Amino acid sequence: MSQTPGLRCLLAAMVIGLATVSAAEKIKADPKQQLPGSDDKAPDFKKPVKVFILMGQSNMVGMGDIEPETKQGTLAYLAKTEKKYPFLVDDAGKWTVRKDVYYYDARVKNGSPLSAASNNGKSIGPELGFGFVMGHILDAPVLILKSCIGNRSLGWDLLPPGSERYIVDGRTYAGYKDTPDSWIEGQPKKDVNWYAGKQYDDDMANAKAALENLAKIYPNYKGQGYEITGFVWWQGHKDQNPVHASRYEQNLVRLIQCLRKDYNAPNAKFVLATIAFDGWKLAGPGKTIAEAQLAVGDAKEYPHFAGNVKAVEARDLWREAGVSPKNQGYHYNRNAETFMEVGLRLGWAMADLLNAEP
Repeated sequence: MSQTPGLRCLLAAMVIGLATVSAAEKIKADPKQQLPGSDDKAPDFKKPVKVFILMGQSNMVGMGDIEPETKQGTLAYLAKTEKKYPFLVDDAGKWTVRKDVYYYDARVKNGSPLSAASNNGKSIGPELGFGFVMGHILDAPVLILKSCIGNRSLGWDLLPPGSERYIVDGRTYAGYKDTPDSWIEGQPKKDVNWYAGKQYDDDMANAKAALENLAKIYPNYKGQGYEITGFVWWQGHKDQNPVHASRYEQNLVRLIQCLRKDYNAPNAKFVLATIAFDGWKLAGPGKTIAEAQLAVGDAKEYPHFAGNVKAVEARDLWREAGVSPKNQGYHYNRNAETFMEVGLRLGWAMADLLNAEP
């Protein structure tokens, strides 16, 4: 059946308005975007593996509760009681498995074909929604490679190489590999067993070790090679102080550049989601960070990132404690809908970049 111009415009508007329309609503509105619940279309295992590296802090690690089904905001409640995300549940009521998408956590050295239980069996991160989208749009095998840990800031732990020292109100703040995080010149430095950028180095070492042993961690890998297709970033909570927030934008730009250089992946796409604590009430340094994240994804602000970097808004995905498993704001109240929707938005953003004209 042909579409009327009005319907075509409506569908186009829904796609453009990704930041305000939930991914579930987007999929429902456009049949072309339906996600299958399993790997009914096997990938071509002769093709190089498409690798997506997921980075950030605890919310990228995954804090969306899966159980119990009786509690609002858990994945089981959303998928099995409210019947959202039907692609996650098979006809027997079990979590579907995408055998064309493999999930591997480079820090804990654990992997499995992608399902709701892949992360740790208790909680999900953005990898679930993101991976289902990638499995749907790509005919090559996919590896979702997560390399991150919680409680890490971009302004200190994840500070990218090349970052220089700077001074604010008479205090010197660390550049890459400096320690401690700040000091006053001429005064004794605090002794800490850490340095600026150590988590960046650790995360990269873990991910590279996994890639060097791909035949051991990826069941269908037969030496066909791999391509680092994209990076996925969701982070910002620990940078919510005036100094780190003020440097967030330039640190994020350098992070993108360093990741592409250090992984030898100059053409890899980069998608990120804003922090979203308290939703549209987010204020102070947190708001500064969200605005910095959106600016880096704005082609008018950064023309050289046009078609290869994209930011998605997440503040409308905040869910209050009353409809969530816990009152734990820094983990988005552990509401699985937030983590699913962020993952789906990141997935569709990556899909847009992969289809963009060079």
